[in-house]
Amino acid sequence: MIYVFFAPGFEDIEALAPVDILRRAGLSVSLVSITGDKLVESAHGVAVRTDILLDEVEWESAELLVLPGGLPGATNLDACVPLRQGLLKQVEAGRPVAAICAAPMVLGHLGILQGRRATCYPGCETELTGATYTAALVERDGNVVTGKGPAAAMAFGFELLKLLGKDAEAAQLSQGMMYDFLLDA
Repeated sequence: MIYVFFAPGFEDIEALAPVDILRRAGLSVSLVSITGDKLVESAHGVAVRTDILLDEVEWESAELLVLPGGLPGATNLDACVPLRQGLLKQVEAGRPVAAICAAPMVLGHLGILQGRRATCYPGCETELTGATYTAALVERDGNVVTGKGPAAAMAFGFELLKLLGKDAEAAQLSQGMMYDFLLDA
């Protein structure tokens, strides 16, 4: 199971574009509220009903953990102790994690980015403790993927597919969703 974590103030496109891409590829994705309420409001006032609550996450079988950005969404994720513990266990088990926009700060604060290349929203790079900041749209270093911001949401989603060994699906969806058109423009 892939888990995408929703906190109040999440960035809409950074949360939902990767979910859309992963589900189009036929992967099991659960939207997780860290609030205790399945309805979580974005930074732009869009309420999203998540699938499960944080205490329902099956950490041991997590295929991938994804953190959308946005403020104060990323700050709220960073303050969630059970999520922080789950991220550390995921990395210790050698399983992948991903964060976009301001959310790579969570990984930075936990030491997960130490010695890795990473990207984030401009101005947040000081929070990437121990990382080499690349300013790339999407950066993958081992089993960690980071994205720069809202414009990176689709590229981030396709990179998550590749991380999970779904290169063919990523290529097919990139073409079918007309993302390739943007690359050629």
